Amino acid sequence: MAIGTQSDSDEVMSEINMIPFIDVMLVLLIIFIITVPVIKHSVNIELPQASVEKVLDKPENIRLSVDADGVYYWNDQRVEDADFANRLAAAAAQDPQPELHIRGDKAVRYERVAQAMASAQRSGVRKIGFITEPGTP
Repeated sequence: MAIGTQSDSDEVMSEINMIPFIDVMLVLLIIFIITVPVIKHSVNIELPQASVEKVLDKPENIRLSVDADGVYYWNDQRVEDADFANRLAAAAAQDPQPELHIRGDKAVRYERVAQAMASAQRSGVRKIGFITEPGTP
């Protein structure tokens, strides 16, 4: 052997050994395959199906409209906020109880519709529905 020369075994390896990386990735893949079904926290529920059928408006149903200014209309007659709770309480006392159908203007603040729903709940109205117009698909 000559001094100052390198043999083939002393060369620096310029390639990365990929076998340990592949082993680690396979172990992580197996761990994720096992743990993902356990981590799933969703609740299985049945969502209602929307229909475009016209709902028959029975005469005993209450049509509550909220215009763009937040004014309430009880069966197309304007009603003041002070009288609104009294009318809801009277409707809740009826047997059978009428349904409350709420129609809110697109431009009205959601707060006014939420106040109407809260008043209906406080007065004991159990059946509340929303009237919308079918959208274009």
